Amino acid sequence: MKNLSSFAGRLVVIVLFVAHYTHGQAQEDVLKKLQEIAIIEQKVMMPMRDGVRLATDIYRPKTDKPVPIIFSKTPYNFNAWGDGELRQNSYVAALDAVKRGYAYVVQNERGKFFSEGDWDILGPPTTDGYDAFSWMSKQPWSNGKIGTLGCSSTAEWQMAVAALDHPAHAAMVPMSYGAGVGRVGPFMEQGNWYRGGAQQMLFTTWLYGTQVDNFARPLFPKTASSEDLTRVSRFYDLAPEMPKVDWAQGLKFLPVQDIIKNANGAKGIYEKMIVRKPNDPDWYKGGLYHDNMPFGVPSYWFASWYDVSTGPNIELFNHVRKNATDPQIRDNQFLVIAPTLHCAYKRATANTIVGERSVGDARLDYDALTYGWFDYWLKGENNDVLKNTPRVRYYTMGSNKWQTSDTWPPATSEMTTYYLSSGGHANSLYGDGKLTPKPVGKDEKPDLFAYDPAYPVPSYGGNVCCTGTAIQGGAFDQHQMETRQDILVYTTEPFANGVELTGSIETTLYVSSDAKDTDFTVKLIDVYPDGKAYNLDETILRARYRDGFDKTVWMDKGKVYKLTLSPMSTSNYFAPGHSIRVEVSSSNFPRFDRNMNTGGDNYSESKGVVAHNQVFHSTQYPSQIRLPIVKK
Repeated sequence: MKNLSSFAGRLVVIVLFVAHYTHGQAQEDVLKKLQEIAIIEQKVMMPMRDGVRLATDIYRPKTDKPVPIIFSKTPYNFNAWGDGELRQNSYVAALDAVKRGYAYVVQNERGKFFSEGDWDILGPPTTDGYDAFSWMSKQPWSNGKIGTLGCSSTAEWQMAVAALDHPAHAAMVPMSYGAGVGRVGPFMEQGNWYRGGAQQMLFTTWLYGTQVDNFARPLFPKTASSEDLTRVSRFYDLAPEMPKVDWAQGLKFLPVQDIIKNANGAKGIYEKMIVRKPNDPDWYKGGLYHDNMPFGVPSYWFASWYDVSTGPNIELFNHVRKNATDPQIRDNQFLVIAPTLHCAYKRATANTIVGERSVGDARLDYDALTYGWFDYWLKGENNDVLKNTPRVRYYTMGSNKWQTSDTWPPATSEMTTYYLSSGGHANSLYGDGKLTPKPVGKDEKPDLFAYDPAYPVPSYGGNVCCTGTAIQGGAFDQHQMETRQDILVYTTEPFANGVELTGSIETTLYVSSDAKDTDFTVKLIDVYPDGKAYNLDETILRARYRDGFDKTVWMDKGKVYKLTLSPMSTSNYFAPGHSIRVEVSSSNFPRFDRNMNTGGDNYSESKGVVAHNQVFHSTQYPSQIRLPIVKK
């Protein structure tokens, strides 16, 4: 046994060595292949109009002919060297683009890594993008056409710069782009910072690892050449190494404004942003796109059902289609909606699992879609992409299939009202709450529950990203959660025939509270015959903003108020035997920050009060949800 153990140990060492060697060889092969076909220029310091220079890597085909450019702008570290090892994530994208005849240009936002200036999420000047387009389009190797590409933070800047309509900005492919959307239609999220006036806590965890502490940030002299910076970047990548935080515990800290400080994080813009109200003028000074701005670029939009910003993403697509002044721009907006998590499009498999729920084979050839789009707009190829691309391609969960439509929502989708109903005891899964297509009687008793900010309803799955260990996004069985008395549960009878919901879900609640201010949350659920209850989407409204996000109004004890919550979105087939369920509560934490119920600012408060909240449903107070049911 001793000899066998010794042999096994040597075998493990050999396997690990071979795996390490093979991995290293594969990485070297990527760079080698890129060097064979590309001219590589790294740490090019591209000048902006105010003298700030942005660090840029350029990979372009070895040809004398001008080529189109695919441009990616990012706050993340794309330096190829870290901790003395060669890392090639950006090389893979560059190799793919160059092989297809494009120059690939990646640039750090101002104030990040080797780029000069001060960093401000959602706040860098849109002129940075405009100036970059001008610089690139004037290069002798450029054909004058630029396409922008990216997901999440590499997409968020594209919309506001598209409003500037630079002549070289020929096309864009933004994916999971909600962090760049300020105000559009019924959504006033200011780059996903808010939903219904409640803070989305993903930014607390994200900024812990991303914001810049200017006190400790090293800077290079302006006399440094690209060659100097490229050489130095082999052993200085300028990336801070943030200690890991268990955000499942870290986000519980109060006051909210000190969460990053409590985690010994960097000092940065979080403290400035956390005090902003939804209508703060600063939201309109930086890189956010608002619906009073023009739009000038043909766009192929990509969204997903379990993303943090599905509703605003779809709303922006519709807004541009309806409001762009140039008919060519209006008519060249296309949308894909996948059943995946944030920026997880290419992770779909033959059996795609999102959270705990299988949604079937959700794969698409995203590279073919993206490059087909760019080939048309940047190269001028007559590839019939406009003819062959559906206006909207969306995935219906439950039936697990891709569908297409000329509009969103599809023309076959009709809004159908379902009413909340109970005998006054809808609390928990075991209560008497019902969701019915018939209006309820005039004498129904309201449902009462207590919301204690010290004991909030925990987030379980959902349409979220970037929260570390705090929340795992996706669809999870909610029925154990629904045993809580502070969750009101309303469910339809099981359907004899299948029902498809595709579109926006609108909710109106009639409520009262003994608190000056409180929140109301809604969650849409697909209930299976065996009792499993999978979440589809969720929303929230801070009652002080019920009359608009530009004003604050308080609640009087016992008075009934009408609340219209931000719309939810989905495409889901409820098979025979399934039911539609709506949960109503006052917290969904840490997906959203807790309302302390005091009428205070929340972000500086450490102590809250219990709110006794009521949801009314009667002829006078018809609390309801309007569902986009597809008529066959």
